[in-house]
Amino acid sequence: MSQTDHIPVKRASTAAETNRLRGHHMQRRAGYQLTNRTPQTGRVRPTLLGHASNRRSWLVAALASSSAGLVPLKSLWADTLTALTIEGYAGKVSYRPEEELSLHVSTTAPNFSIQITRLGAKSELVFEQAGIAGQASPIPENASSHGCAWPALWKMAIPTDWASGYYHVRLFAQSGGGKYTYRGARTAESSCFFIVRAAEPGKKSRILIQLSTNTYNAYNNWGGFSLYAYNGLAGVQGNRVSFHRPPASQFNNWEHPFVAWAEANGYTLDYAANNDLELHPEELKAYDLVLSVGHDEYWSAAMRDSLEAFIGDGGNVAFFSGNTCCWQVRNEEQGIAQTSWKQNYVMDPIYPSKQYALLSTLWSHHLVGRPENQLTGVGFLWGGYHRSHDQFMDGSGAYEVHRPEHWLFEGTELIQGEQFGGKDTIVGYECDGCEYELQDGLPVPTGSDGTPRDFTILATCPARWHPGDSQFYDRFPSDRVGASVLGTYTRGGTVVTVGATDWAHGLQGKDPTVERITKNILDRLGSDKE
Repeated sequence: MSQTDHIPVKRASTAAETNRLRGHHMQRRAGYQLTNRTPQTGRVRPTLLGHASNRRSWLVAALASSSAGLVPLKSLWADTLTALTIEGYAGKVSYRPEEELSLHVSTTAPNFSIQITRLGAKSELVFEQAGIAGQASPIPENASSHGCAWPALWKMAIPTDWASGYYHVRLFAQSGGGKYTYRGARTAESSCFFIVRAAEPGKKSRILIQLSTNTYNAYNNWGGFSLYAYNGLAGVQGNRVSFHRPPASQFNNWEHPFVAWAEANGYTLDYAANNDLELHPEELKAYDLVLSVGHDEYWSAAMRDSLEAFIGDGGNVAFFSGNTCCWQVRNEEQGIAQTSWKQNYVMDPIYPSKQYALLSTLWSHHLVGRPENQLTGVGFLWGGYHRSHDQFMDGSGAYEVHRPEHWLFEGTELIQGEQFGGKDTIVGYECDGCEYELQDGLPVPTGSDGTPRDFTILATCPARWHPGDSQFYDRFPSDRVGASVLGTYTRGGTVVTVGATDWAHGLQGKDPTVERITKNILDRLGSDKE
């Protein structure tokens, strides 16, 4: 044997063993390889050995067939495969055209592919690239709160012709398996997102939709923790969450059905992230109407300040959302992370200083003293759940009309007491309301909960907190029954709220009444239909 073919073994212990091995070798020279020993006779069945086979393969087989104290050889021919994985996130939540987009990816594949698609009325593939060099990066223990710190494996300046919108990034890796075994094709796939703001705010649209990206991040438990205990590692609730980790978007739940309907019906929208109200408040003045859609739960003080100033200056806002502006957050690292101690507000580092205005808990908490009703007209304390969280599970999912003569109902032919939206359960999941009393049989806000006294209640549907949620507010009566409230007020600009997360489901279901009301709001307050 040559030096490369040498495998050290124990010396044969008997002459018989030596002769047996010599016999194997002679058969090898005759063009045969010994592969199987017959149990009954101890004889070996030969199989033809191709002349290209090397001597190492024969010797391994021969030695493995012997039980005379030889060293066991286990799976020398098998490949050891690493699990195929890929995940990533964008360097920022939102970008302007010409800014550098970065994707921070960790993958066990040597290379990967990306596809970038704008989601709207149609899915438009705008970019794809394969063969990007991959790299696996570790996951820090504090990835949930402080991010992954993965390197940017791909960068590109955002083209100037990309329309403002929500962009879905598909991350894809594949492998043909091992060199000798496990050759089946394997694939791994995940996704992330980013938002493109308008290159020139207000030029193509006077309507801005700011997406509920803070809420996406609050519920994301990648790395082990979110701002909730129910999906946290070991049932632990986090108090800080980072955008620099693979995201868990909620865009498809509510906002996508809304923007798909709007674009299909001739409305052009500009897009922004929640935190752009804080980081780029100057862009608001370019718009007539700002939209909130779906589940817009987490707001910073600076976000509220910007939007309330916008309203005071004559700007209009439509909240096609529920549970809106419920929890206060503090943005950190220029919007890369957000902190909220929620019901554990006494653990908030600013609590001992008594800077309660910035306490990261419920906006409607008595210590904060700034209920969301002052912004939206309604709030979660007088709302709650409908057909969710075991509350009103047999409810209609519809609004009952109280003032059908209002401009918002123009063209619907609704009458007082009539219901609409039940087919698609537009009143569902989480709802906002206000304290009100009946005057001449019609609901009128008391104003004691922060709702503007000129707020007009147009429609309602019963809603209620889950009893276990009362811990979030130490003065909340657990037996309170509230309502989801649709209404409007004017203070400089006009504010409309639908009071429920699921309004967009009526647009998705093509409910003619929901569609007409939505058009009335956009046309009157946005003046932007093509």
